[in-house]
Amino acid sequence: MNSFDEVFNQVKKYCTEHDIITGVAMKTWIESMVPVGIEGSDAVFMVNTEFQQGVLMSNYKELLEDVLEKTVGLKLNLVVNCMSRKADGGKTAVPDFDELDEKHEELHKSYELAEYDYNFNTFIVGRSNEFAFAACKAVATDAGTTYNPLFIYGPSGLGKTHLVTAIKHEVLQRDPHKNVIYVTGESFGNELIKAIDQRDTSVFHDKYRNADVLIVDDIQFFSGKERMQEEFFHTFNVLHSEGKQIVITSDKPPRDLKTLEERIRNRFEWGLIADISIPDFETRFAIIRRKAELLDLKIPDEVTEFIANRLKTNIRQLEGAVKKLKALKMLANSSPTISMAQSVIRDILTDDQPIPITVEKVIAEVANVYGITPEDIRSSKRTSQISTARKVAAYVVREVTGMPLAAIGMEFGGRDHSTIVYAINNVTTALKKDANLKELVDDIIKDIREKNPNPPTA
Repeated sequence: MNSFDEVFNQVKKYCTEHDIITGVAMKTWIESMVPVGIEGSDAVFMVNTEFQQGVLMSNYKELLEDVLEKTVGLKLNLVVNCMSRKADGGKTAVPDFDELDEKHEELHKSYELAEYDYNFNTFIVGRSNEFAFAACKAVATDAGTTYNPLFIYGPSGLGKTHLVTAIKHEVLQRDPHKNVIYVTGESFGNELIKAIDQRDTSVFHDKYRNADVLIVDDIQFFSGKERMQEEFFHTFNVLHSEGKQIVITSDKPPRDLKTLEERIRNRFEWGLIADISIPDFETRFAIIRRKAELLDLKIPDEVTEFIANRLKTNIRQLEGAVKKLKALKMLANSSPTISMAQSVIRDILTDDQPIPITVEKVIAEVANVYGITPEDIRSSKRTSQISTARKVAAYVVREVTGMPLAAIGMEFGGRDHSTIVYAINNVTTALKKDANLKELVDDIIKDIREKNPNPPTA
């Protein structure tokens, strides 16, 4: 090899081909290393910041030394030097947050400047989402013939809406004449209800059954809603038979959507199912960096690390943190600091802090699953669906809150102790015999506890 640059290129190629370092890590840490040369037994590199220097020496030193040895046939010691610090020592004034709080309204107005398109170029790919990303790109490139339907699932806030919006933009960019419809499950349902109220569903049918690409975001909204499922089932059949592309997102895989009809869940499995999971640290770091870049905001690496280590489960939180830092920078006329990041994270976590599980929350969750209202559960109505939901709600309340039976009875419209005992015993017996009911109830309890991870104890 003629130069150390070529050696380093071979090192990066080896790491990529053997999947030793993720693509995100390569872009974030490795690509920006500047090869200086081999000095005795040292392989010397230069980086811009002490933070990057620390990450490389802590996490990648032995790995890179091993690949260097495989590449050049010599055992070398990795040396990473840092370019000179800023003249001001990197220190930045800490803004007065009491003063900033008084400018709260101005702060929110400044969010209007912090927007960017949801397309494939602005999506950060990591191990947690690379399969879903590749599938969406394939669908956008050749809609209707590849992965039809495409079903993407994962917890809220991890990028599902970003990806399906990117599909819409890409398809229209390739062919502006395509009829691409993006709709949330809730909006689809509301449009159907309006059409039924007006006693004319023809316009509704024409709209959705003439789509070239139909994207339905948050299909779990259809759970327990029979008429919506019926309409979607027929729309799905028409579009699929004509080779039109269908893309679905959900917070769960099809098999876990227990209150969706089996015939619908089976159709989701005709195509491709891809999941998105919680991103690792390096992906979170890259997401923050990319969001900041899109907003023309320079965030120091140590601040980026601070945020990435504290906001771990939701990309929307990372995005919100960057937007708030942008706004604070405008108001305080100061570069982002750890103090600013602490304030931003505190606000975000306070906004998302779960409140104790209440009977109201349980009843609302069960009502949503069964496609009825909380008022129905508390009422004296005795239809089979409402009666079953009422018993399940009583059982779940007892399971997650530990409330006394008499108190539960008061919450359920003043029912007496014996009625609640009967309901709970009835569900307990049914769970032993009915595997589907057991899965459904377990999912309800799991969802409630995930949304409220620190319930009060009885």
